[in-house]
Amino acid sequence: MSSNTNHTHHSGDAHGHDHHHGGHEASHGTYKSYMTGFILSVILTAIPFWLVMGKVFSDPAITGAIVMILGAIQIVVHMIYFLHMNTRSEGGWNMMALIFTIVLVIIALSGSLWVMHHLNANMMPMSPDMMRNMP
Repeated sequence: MSSNTNHTHHSGDAHGHDHHHGGHEASHGTYKSYMTGFILSVILTAIPFWLVMGKVFSDPAITGAIVMILGAIQIVVHMIYFLHMNTRSEGGWNMMALIFTIVLVIIALSGSLWVMHHLNANMMPMSPDMMRNMP
């Protein structure tokens, strides 16, 4: 047996800490990964802006659905490229956090749309004459 097998190597760190932080496999981003995430984020922001400002679809429900889908995709892009989350890091807890985030986003978006739809459907239409006669 070699005498070096039981020794740990501390690559010149002043505090004696290894740069891998105790077995966590979370990868630190490279310039290329940050630029990929940035470009994807810009594209996923520009497409909804173009859809709304250019009035691409005549039905606002289609535009709203596409904007929400692209927003959800952008959340995932941010989690992967900027927060460095993947299925292997932190022993799988990051994947659980991703699933939890997706569930919360679905609940928030669907609940908001449900409330806004019902408010719109149940509000009494008011003519200018009715508004003038209000107390």
